[in-house]
Amino acid sequence: MIKVVSVEEVVAIEAATDASGVSYDEMMERAGRGVADVVLQVLGGELEGRRVVVLVGPGNNGGDGLVAARLLVQEAPLEVSCYLLKPREESDPQYVAARDAGVFIVDAPNDQRWRVLRNLVASADVLVDALLGTGARLPIKGDLQKLLTQAAKALERQPGQGGALTMPIVSGAAVGDRTAIVAVDCPTGLDCDTGELDSRAIPADVTVTFAAAKRGQLRFPGAGATGSLVVVDIGVPQKLPEWTQVSLELADPAEVRAVLPPRPGDGHKGTFGRLVVVAGSVNYTGAAYLAGLAAYRVGAGLVTMAVPRPIYPTLAALLPEATWLLLPHDMGVLSGDAVEVYFEEVGHAEALLLGPGLSHEPETAEFVRGLLRARNADRRAGLGFLPSGPGSSGADEEQQALPPLVIDADGLNLLSEIEEWWTVLPPRTVLTPHPGEMARLTGLERAAIQEDRVGVAREYAARWECIVVLKGAFTIVAAPDKRAIVLPFASAALAKAGTGDVLAGAIAGLLAQGVAPLEAALAGAYVHGLAGQLAVERVHSPRSLLAGDVAAALGLALRQLEQSN
Repeated sequence: MIKVVSVEEVVAIEAATDASGVSYDEMMERAGRGVADVVLQVLGGELEGRRVVVLVGPGNNGGDGLVAARLLVQEAPLEVSCYLLKPREESDPQYVAARDAGVFIVDAPNDQRWRVLRNLVASADVLVDALLGTGARLPIKGDLQKLLTQAAKALERQPGQGGALTMPIVSGAAVGDRTAIVAVDCPTGLDCDTGELDSRAIPADVTVTFAAAKRGQLRFPGAGATGSLVVVDIGVPQKLPEWTQVSLELADPAEVRAVLPPRPGDGHKGTFGRLVVVAGSVNYTGAAYLAGLAAYRVGAGLVTMAVPRPIYPTLAALLPEATWLLLPHDMGVLSGDAVEVYFEEVGHAEALLLGPGLSHEPETAEFVRGLLRARNADRRAGLGFLPSGPGSSGADEEQQALPPLVIDADGLNLLSEIEEWWTVLPPRTVLTPHPGEMARLTGLERAAIQEDRVGVAREYAARWECIVVLKGAFTIVAAPDKRAIVLPFASAALAKAGTGDVLAGAIAGLLAQGVAPLEAALAGAYVHGLAGQLAVERVHSPRSLLAGDVAAALGLALRQLEQSN
């Protein structure tokens, strides 16, 4: 489990760790070890004569850099230099140990016009940024600002610009001939709470952070300068109250792999669950297709597509594996009387997906209200949607109850029009809003939601007693108990119509296989994000990726998860 912490939390965790018997010096040694290991991994291959330059700040972040420099020069045939923003005292054990190990050390006050700095940086294979850590306060000023400006010039890069966070670490082959940047804890100039980024910050290829991910590393613009994120264990006891009370996590491949449903060799389609997808309209045929396809791709045994009759011929040609329930319509959108047909025709199902491509028409709104309210209707009072009276039975009551539910897209928009809509949902329904849909559901301004995505998702998941999947860069999955998980994906490649339908189908497909709602939401969102990343890495430009490409790559994502250790 990878925790995500605020600066205040990490200070408290480190203090409690020191008090428990793991000293600050021990934590610094482990941090430096982690940085050194990542530098070696980034370099890859032949190490003889390769050059590593460590930019060293005056505080603990600089101490981590000095430890890494010492370990590198002791353990590898590297040329290692440290450039100090300020001179270190002879009483500083990390400084003395690095110097005595043979690390070349120079400090800024003795470098006229930054000539040594520029020469060191220009010739480096890896530049380690150990200037400022989580305690940085912006804006950066004075000599530190000048140092970063000169280093950026030597690198021939624009400061403050970088790519989105990715989980796989870069290697020597990926970096090529240019200098690789490894940040210690965070790139200098990143506010680790807000994600604010100083204009002078040098974006990292890899950030080696300690104990836990930091919130600002998962918020833009800072996330764009973080690069690959590696979390290093520095010895924090897992039972510390300061640690256990942190309820925000970063989704981890091992955690996702653990919740994937088993695939027994003697299973059949019934073993892997039936999903009903209520979706589509004459103007939004593709949404239903993408959702159904994604559900099959993640392993659902049988997908029944409940759609308006006119779009059936097109969909059947695209998705021949599905079974079909053709519902009454009004000019190609579901009509209110489709509710009765749904309950008459749909027997047992493990999960229901409601919403992709339904449209906003009043007739469809009537259908959604009827479908959801039927669950709580008093049949004996004649308020249900199936006939009541002597012919009704307990079997009818069971038939009318809704299975575990995922609501997406137009389903959410229509839901927001129902007064106290959360009272008519099955327990722990999964909602998958983007920020605009979340604004309609909550009544909040979209900007306010984006300003505190984690807090908003947590608050309303608890209020509604639902699982909330707040989509966007670093999608948030929040549970009613206020546990929240951040997904490690932020890619413009997924900013295309239809990718949300794929996500909803993936979550619902896992739910149909018996995965619990929170875990289905987590695994579905993770596999979806990984599929987008793999599709871009192997085939597509981020500009050209389509939702169908993401659906097609779900199998690749699952295979990578299943085969990883």
